[in-house]
Amino acid sequence: MRLVHRPDPPNGRHPGSSTRSGAPGDRDVPDNRDAPDDRDVPDDREERTLATDVALAETTLQQARGLMFRRSVPDGYALAFPFERTASRTLHMLFVPFAIDAVWVADGEVTATKRLAPFVGLGRGTADLIVELPAGAADGVTVGDEIALIE
Repeated sequence: MRLVHRPDPPNGRHPGSSTRSGAPGDRDVPDNRDAPDDRDVPDDREERTLATDVALAETTLQQARGLMFRRSVPDGYALAFPFERTASRTLHMLFVPFAIDAVWVADGEVTATKRLAPFVGLGRGTADLIVELPAGAADGVTVGDEIALIE
């Protein structure tokens, strides 16, 4: 399994999102009824692999332990915490002696990122998936970007 990142498009619109205001009498919005649908526009955002070795923390015990008591994690590694529903989720760095990048994801979209300091780092975000990566691995990942686990 690998973890991939796809940046948010420069204009902040994902393919398939609407550009029309729909307001009657809106003179600044041309009538583009014959224009191609946004779904016809190719999605050329560059995909980047963040991790090629992804472990899943699926049980309560695995999620509680996380990266605690490890001395380090190798480049290309990620620990992913999948959840059944989206909620506010907290991470701590108790007994983790190295910095990590944490990414909170809801419905495939990044909702928060944070570099967490060894031993004392804390972070919170809304997510149905949290990913922990070596520090620096999530550089360039921002809110609104897409993150996906791929078999």
